[in-house]
Amino acid sequence: MGNGCLDLFKIYLNNTKKCSKNTLDAYLRDVNKFILYCSQNGAKSIEKVNEDYIIKYIEYLTFLGKSDATKTRIVASLHSYFNFLLAQGVIDNDPTKDIKGPKTTRKIPDVLDSKEIMQLLSQPVGNDYKSMRDKAMLELLYATGIKVSELIDLTISDVNLQIGIIHMHNSKHERIVPLYPAANKHLTEYCMIARPALVQNGNEEHLFTNMNGQAMSRQGFWKIIKFYADKAGIKKDITPHTLRHSFAAHLLENGAQLKDIKDMLGHADISSTQIYAQLIKSKYVQSYAKFHPLAK
Repeated sequence: MGNGCLDLFKIYLNNTKKCSKNTLDAYLRDVNKFILYCSQNGAKSIEKVNEDYIIKYIEYLTFLGKSDATKTRIVASLHSYFNFLLAQGVIDNDPTKDIKGPKTTRKIPDVLDSKEIMQLLSQPVGNDYKSMRDKAMLELLYATGIKVSELIDLTISDVNLQIGIIHMHNSKHERIVPLYPAANKHLTEYCMIARPALVQNGNEEHLFTNMNGQAMSRQGFWKIIKFYADKAGIKKDITPHTLRHSFAAHLLENGAQLKDIKDMLGHADISSTQIYAQLIKSKYVQSYAKFHPLAK
């Protein structure tokens, strides 16, 4: 049911909405699962799907134990899909128009403190190619606050080692972020020594590759960072965004302006960056309650 519409929806997300690959995959996965649910529960075509199907599907997701955040994302995916079908004239009414996802509160992210950061960054040691690559990747993440997906998408041409910057760009915006000297040093060593030895294919443009000289996957890097976190004895539950969160929180804690952090992170709206102000405020409140003699 609706395979042709899904193909058109994918083209729309790619060409008109300019969605990232992760967002596109999430939308298509959410819609596919919903269509399967509807097919298994009596809907013969997408035109037969009404508001009751949406409501019962949300109830089904609750039964499965899905979080409010997941349900909110799925509702957003369905909103986008049915708005697209309405605009294309495939359906006459949007069954999601009165549907709202559950209200969610943004969780304040966990960050590593300065000591934990130093422990993590110090783990890759040695002059072997893997250690040089891993050291450069970890330093680059903390130096710039980029996402893991952005890190593995970087190309050689995105880096200017001479002045110590990286250039990040996608279909919606671009930004330039400086590197602190140690990060630039380790990245230079990787580019001058390790990468030429790893990459035998002259057409490979990705900055970081696996040990076979091919583009690194998100999962591949995730294994690397988990390995070094365990090796460093860090007990916190590290996620792909932990170094990004730590980068932003440490800048804010040391006096950086929220707007500058917003621009470095590539946030479209400053409301996304304000979560770090809440994190710092929460930290100070806890310290006050713990250490002020009259706060007990």
